[in-house]
Amino acid sequence: MSEIVLMSDPQVAVIPVEECGERLVDVRRGGSLLVDVRNQDPADAFAYLREGVLERLLKAQAMLPQGLRLLFVEGYRPPSLQREYFEEYANGLRASHSEWSDEQIRAAASRYVSPPDIAPHSAGAAVDLTLADTSGHELDLGTRMNADPEKSEGACYTHAVNISEEARANRKMLDDVLVAAGLVNYPTEWWHWSFGDRYWALITGEAAALYGPKEITRRG
Repeated sequence: MSEIVLMSDPQVAVIPVEECGERLVDVRRGGSLLVDVRNQDPADAFAYLREGVLERLLKAQAMLPQGLRLLFVEGYRPPSLQREYFEEYANGLRASHSEWSDEQIRAAASRYVSPPDIAPHSAGAAVDLTLADTSGHELDLGTRMNADPEKSEGACYTHAVNISEEARANRKMLDDVLVAAGLVNYPTEWWHWSFGDRYWALITGEAAALYGPKEITRRG
């Protein structure tokens, strides 16, 4: 397995953003995707994505075998909420590893929550999702969504070996359709996929990201 580039890596931060101005859209409109509300936030922002990301998700879904669907769990995350999530997780690590430097804490935290300044979710570029049947029953992908590296013993990593053959096959199926549609995975989280953000630009060799952090205060 090649070495994983973490979100905290300077290679990600130095990627420039050439904001294309694409709008955020509600993935619930049209009913094309199954939408789960487990990560619904008070502002109801979770269901929004950049238009180009949604288009690619629909392409990916069309490639799935009959009877299977993508189950959307979370898309856009306001920068303030991203900062809250990151600091909460980092503080937990700091309490468990008082000997770690701030740099070590930031790197370890970024396996699970992206640093706020480069977070793909806050650009509307990232989506957390899984596979389900048409009734919304989730397939086995080895861990629950949002399992952290510590409690899952690394099984949350996309290419983890400590999962069942069935889960591995389901992860490959998810990977195949999303990669074919143009998205990239964050290898520490099998459920996290993105398009147009800095991490996507680094992995695909693009010169710049298409989407930067975005604030939304009102949605029609």
